[in-house]
Amino acid sequence: MCGRFSFIVTQKKQKIQQQFKLKTLPSNLVSRYNAAPSQDLAVITNDKQDEISFLRWGLIPTWAKDKNIGYKMINARAETLTQKPSFKTLIYKRRCLVLADGFYEWKKTKSGKIPYRVTLKDGATFGLAGLWTHWKDEGGQDIKSFTIITTNANSLVKKLHDRMPVMLTPDQKDDWLNVQLPQDDVLKMLKPISANQLTMYSVSDLVNSPKNDVAQVIARV
Repeated sequence: MCGRFSFIVTQKKQKIQQQFKLKTLPSNLVSRYNAAPSQDLAVITNDKQDEISFLRWGLIPTWAKDKNIGYKMINARAETLTQKPSFKTLIYKRRCLVLADGFYEWKKTKSGKIPYRVTLKDGATFGLAGLWTHWKDEGGQDIKSFTIITTNANSLVKKLHDRMPVMLTPDQKDDWLNVQLPQDDVLKMLKPISANQLTMYSVSDLVNSPKNDVAQVIARV
């Protein structure tokens, strides 16, 4: 699964804008060292492909009666997307890229769980494959939310967990956000990135609390 990630923009903003072909960057775009469910996070949606939007992490289906269902829908399994009522239309109509430069996973040991951060070897920004939708509460407030798609872990991440998020590079952005892309081509993109492209290291248990959204979270232990 994927329950936490980082997106550090310090000294990277211009490169991020160029790589993801964005017209501009929002003035409130800041580094997130410990992004967590229910927070509004930086996303590129298929209907606004040249800008960053802020969507709530945890998909709230249009039929939901309570927005808290989003806590149960932070991830969507790639293998069952076309079967689940909440996802089977979104996979072809509402796809998004969740901007990140690392994600966290916990390794179970006899002495407890040890958190690790997984990144590309060059530390570059990538996109987590996601789905998004609209939901209105009883007061008519429109909330946009997203879920992150997961797949089987590659050989590196498997040392921590059997699942990992689908990681897409900037050059895959256009295809992923193209809702005219044939069904088979869309589903082929939902595979684990090569383990050779990744590195991982242990971090402190500061990451265990979403209140700790500080640079110390990504420090090596």
